[in-house]
Amino acid sequence: MQLPSDLRPLTPERPEPYRPLLTDAARPATFDVPAVDEHGGVRSVAVAGEHPLTIYVDKQELLTLMTLGGAPEALAIGYLRNQRLVDSIDDIVSVQVDWDTHACAIVTRNGLADLEAKTGRRTKTTGCGQGTMFGDLMDDLDRVRLPGTARLTQATLYDLLERVRHHETIYKQAGAVHGCALAANGDGAAPILMFVEDVGRHNAVDAIAGRMWLDRMTGADKIFYTTGRLTSEMVIKAAQMGIPFLASRSGLTQMGYEIAQKVGLTMIGRAVNTHYLLFTGSDRFVR
Repeated sequence: MQLPSDLRPLTPERPEPYRPLLTDAARPATFDVPAVDEHGGVRSVAVAGEHPLTIYVDKQELLTLMTLGGAPEALAIGYLRNQRLVDSIDDIVSVQVDWDTHACAIVTRNGLADLEAKTGRRTKTTGCGQGTMFGDLMDDLDRVRLPGTARLTQATLYDLLERVRHHETIYKQAGAVHGCALAANGDGAAPILMFVEDVGRHNAVDAIAGRMWLDRMTGADKIFYTTGRLTSEMVIKAAQMGIPFLASRSGLTQMGYEIAQKVGLTMIGRAVNTHYLLFTGSDRFVR
């Protein structure tokens, strides 16, 4: 069957970046509900949205995610990427989200290889909003190669933390969400390229991973920031995205620390204002 021209893989005759056929089905971030305050007064309060989204790949049900719904197509793509179920954005033909059925239908070009074997092995994680990672948690880590010459200056880190502090967020309105930011690693400046919030920090990082694939964006010259704790899974995802710098306002786990050391990732925790703790990758950090 001949694919529509906008769904064909990249070729020398078609040099523009390929994008799957996508819906644009973002949900409202917050909803107003009544609440009674400590004085007995009733007022309208913004609360974060939360919606089930069942992902189907080639008509086969994969799993259901609980999500804010702000970037469902990118979330689904990033989930497949970070779970290593697809190798390239070119493998995905379409991603169609329908909130009437709370379903996301993904069509791939050649199907998912070894899906039963991969989904049959699950590692329970501490992730909120997911909680499992398909396959062996340590698969492919030996093949991860982060850029050896990448450097992060203290001034750039401070600039990122200041930008995050002033960024308008759903958390400031309603709480109950985690945020992740992808920032450029400039000379003393770290402009935020993407900022995604969701009910789980892993949803937020997956949505950024999906957008990076869609925009053909590499991670070598980027910094990843999250409001959540730095667990093994968060470190693995950052490394898989090729990002050498991972920062959080929260803490980390022992396994997260050990994996960051293994892959040579610079991990910074407890980063707020001008305070931070540099845990791994000190050779990349310039004071």
